[in-house]
Amino acid sequence: MTDKYRPETLAVRTGQERSQFGEHAEALYLTSSFVFDSAAQAAARFAGTEEGMVYARFSNPTVNVMQERLAALEGAEGCIATASGMSAVLATVMALLKAGDHVVASRSLFGATQQLFGNIFSRFGIETTFVSGTRPDSFGAAMKSNTKLVFIETPSNPLTEVFDIAALAQVARGGGALLAVDNCFCTPALQRPLALGADIVIHSATKYLDGQGRVLGGAVCGAKTIADEVFKFLRTAGPTLSPFNAWVILKGMETLNIRMQAQSSAALDLARRLEAYPKVERVYYPGLPSHPQHELAMRQQRSGGAIVSFEVKGGRAEAWRVVDNCRLLSITANLGDTKTTITHPASTTHGRISAEARMESGIGENLLRIAVGLEAVDDIDADLRRGLEGR
Repeated sequence: MTDKYRPETLAVRTGQERSQFGEHAEALYLTSSFVFDSAAQAAARFAGTEEGMVYARFSNPTVNVMQERLAALEGAEGCIATASGMSAVLATVMALLKAGDHVVASRSLFGATQQLFGNIFSRFGIETTFVSGTRPDSFGAAMKSNTKLVFIETPSNPLTEVFDIAALAQVARGGGALLAVDNCFCTPALQRPLALGADIVIHSATKYLDGQGRVLGGAVCGAKTIADEVFKFLRTAGPTLSPFNAWVILKGMETLNIRMQAQSSAALDLARRLEAYPKVERVYYPGLPSHPQHELAMRQQRSGGAIVSFEVKGGRAEAWRVVDNCRLLSITANLGDTKTTITHPASTTHGRISAEARMESGIGENLLRIAVGLEAVDDIDADLRRGLEGR
């Protein structure tokens, strides 16, 4: 099916296998275990010599459909669903790396991802070197003989820095490492890292794949050999996606393309308006010509995405004033919702990392991040103006 249809069709049709009832919507299988025809079949299923459902911690028909659909959208041989985006990062590293291995990661990562690489994996003998900036040669300079993984977000959270996936794939491959790309901000509707040379795509399905802020979920996409290793870890460790959450995300993916198109268009409109605000110091949005990696973003993304960050003139007090004056925008650190959200990264998403690390990442006290939803842009604009103009 993946060779016959375009992405918009794949997002709606891939993976469904109807039961004897002939249901039109994907079925939701809420069961913790599955019944076998015989002791011999049970043994064969557990051993993996016979295909079929075994136990919902690692096999479920609804989850399988979600995995197949996302794999088709990303152009991946395999996809393994996880309980959250962070568990997708965890599963990738625990499945593919070991004590003594080295990771090169962008400094521009989600705060929890920075914590995971900087504070958690180090306890298990996996060292991480964080690289500031987007230049591929900076990553190359940080590579060591034991480097096994290069990890980036593009665009990054929250400054929307854009990394050259094709160039970094060459850097990683030249050093015998894999390139993993967190594709949360773009999703396969706007960017397909595997087609640009990446080895692994990480998702927080909580965000745009669901698209309505309802459930948690994550995923790891890549070659079958990679997916198989991640599955082995999940089968034993258990940070797997629930069938209900998989079903919700499946329905979200059906509208992924039209949502991303509409939200990206609205974000570009809002970003242009913000650039004209006297009390806005700087706007970060890949779709703007003023963005440092604008040309690259337009080459490897279909649009600039739905995240707009900006710096107000002043510091934390001025930034918080904008947030506190919002009446329409939701004050929450989540993103990817149909409802527009606003957050102050230095005290929320990146509040647990050190002030020095925030400074190195360019996250100041005057920075705000907007995840543009599906409301009218005029209404979003009016809500922000209230805080920016001190009304």
